[in-house]
Amino acid sequence: MTLTVQDVVAWIKASNEKMQANKDYLTTLDQAIGDGDHGINMARGFQEVVNKIENQDYTSSSDVLKDTAMTLMSKVGGASGPLFGTAFLKLSTAVKGNDPVDYATFTNGLAEAVNGIKQRGKAAKGEKTLVDVWSPMVDFFNQEADFHTDKMAEEAKNAMEQTKDMMATKGRAAYFKERSIGHIDPGSASSFYIFDALADVIGGKA
Repeated sequence: MTLTVQDVVAWIKASNEKMQANKDYLTTLDQAIGDGDHGINMARGFQEVVNKIENQDYTSSSDVLKDTAMTLMSKVGGASGPLFGTAFLKLSTAVKGNDPVDYATFTNGLAEAVNGIKQRGKAAKGEKTLVDVWSPMVDFFNQEADFHTDKMAEEAKNAMEQTKDMMATKGRAAYFKERSIGHIDPGSASSFYIFDALADVIGGKA
């Protein structure tokens, strides 16, 4: 299976719908170990992305992802804008010239996205950040041969839930030290919604 330009647009729109629907939940997570604004920031940012891409006549997936990246960087506050923006920008660069986007190209793009997040956030796996969802998803994609929707969503959810037992050593949550244990990382939760949205699009639910 491949991803068409229309699929990529649908993915971003579905991601926005999940951010809007779970805005309060993301805010609650962030109130426990952060500034309490993650849900508001992500919902606003993705709404701005949809406003940007909705009426455009795209011919390449790379351009959709680039506009997504630039809008998130400029509209999402705190560290989330640059981090999620970097992820989509790296993905955009990796898939450039490949339409529709095949599985191997997309998988390589995810790996580049993770490298970008790690460099921008100076974060590694196991530090209770969005890396803890994006990195396991790269491993998952590398093990598979094609897009598997149910397994993809399940893998992302498991990765998100595993952040609950981690102690944060990066970002605002690091101030809480041991008290950060027992809380799901907000950035990991919003990352799960992005992969859950992708699974919905591939599975024909969005």
